[in-house]
Amino acid sequence: MKYLPFLSAMILTIFLLSCQSGNQQKIKSADSTYLITGKIVGIDSGWVYLLHNSLDPSVTDSAKIDSGFFSFKGKTAEPEFCFLGIPNNGHKEYRLGFFVDNSKINIAGLKDSVAQASVTGSAIQDEYKKFLNERKSLDEEESNLDKVYETLQSKGDKIGMDSIEKTFEIVEKKKKELTKEYTKKNPSSYVAAFELFQSYAFNPELKDLDTAYNLLDTTTKNSYYGKKLKNVLEITRKTSVGSPAPEFAQNDASGKPVALSSFKGKYVLVDFWASWCGPCRAENPNVVKAYQKFHSKGFDILGVSLDDKKDKWQEAVKKDNLAWAQVSDLQGWKNSAAELYGVMAIPMNFLLDKDGKIIGKGLRGEDLDKKLDEVLK
Repeated sequence: MKYLPFLSAMILTIFLLSCQSGNQQKIKSADSTYLITGKIVGIDSGWVYLLHNSLDPSVTDSAKIDSGFFSFKGKTAEPEFCFLGIPNNGHKEYRLGFFVDNSKINIAGLKDSVAQASVTGSAIQDEYKKFLNERKSLDEEESNLDKVYETLQSKGDKIGMDSIEKTFEIVEKKKKELTKEYTKKNPSSYVAAFELFQSYAFNPELKDLDTAYNLLDTTTKNSYYGKKLKNVLEITRKTSVGSPAPEFAQNDASGKPVALSSFKGKYVLVDFWASWCGPCRAENPNVVKAYQKFHSKGFDILGVSLDDKKDKWQEAVKKDNLAWAQVSDLQGWKNSAAELYGVMAIPMNFLLDKDGKIIGKGLRGEDLDKKLDEVLK
């Protein structure tokens, strides 16, 4: 289980609230080539927000809700995946993900089930729904695993959690294969490009990602998600096993810069995490055990926090007994080291040898222990 920013309710809330403060984009109806109309039963007033291209706050539209009805007008250069967000008085916002193209789109739903609202009138959204229907059984299996994982986590059942994660990885592989087969049949599909990004961009294997990306035709490679995939591919080439680890330096809690190169001569784990990331905090005991077991043999860790609040970061360091070097630029998901390494989901780590070469990535639980046992005999 990983914390994925793409569907992060917390980040979405931040953008919704920032737009609510009055920084709303105005749209000229004369330029409109799509029209989105909708009604959410149970929400009579307030604001609804349309977030374009995932989480880019510079292209967020807003509209007033009048007796449950709302509308957006605009144009899009290509089909894009958007979020419809409705704030919920400081609680988890109501949200819906769907494709927008230049057509008349209608949304109809209920307050307590906005995520399941009906979206009609868009050809690409119809294609997306067909794809999701093909993947439905795997999504349901994954959802059930999430629920079991949360129950085991609440009980502190680490063995059970590890078992669920292994099963989760198997389901993820099946989803990747399904997406790849879909792309083979539909190389010009924007849905395919979107789903390839969703399936392959997080902790990617170079060969798999390269193969998947090259299934797209030239036009789709130049789409928004095609370009994002290419960027991930380029970063992956630089951070794949066998490559020299990219150098970086960030400040520790006292403001002292710590450079990755200062760890040369040791096996070092560059560990990306955050205090607010539940899966990271659940994994920390495994990392602590590895540190205690192998530190005397030449193993060290450099923790890189994707926090944006120093007090929360340091509180978690103390509570989880993280005795190794910790750094952060306190920029959250925009952490420069995370961007350098293409980290799009946490927890994520990279194991380096004494010369600073990457010899493992995404090692968790017993996999980390086994790898360290292998190289530190």
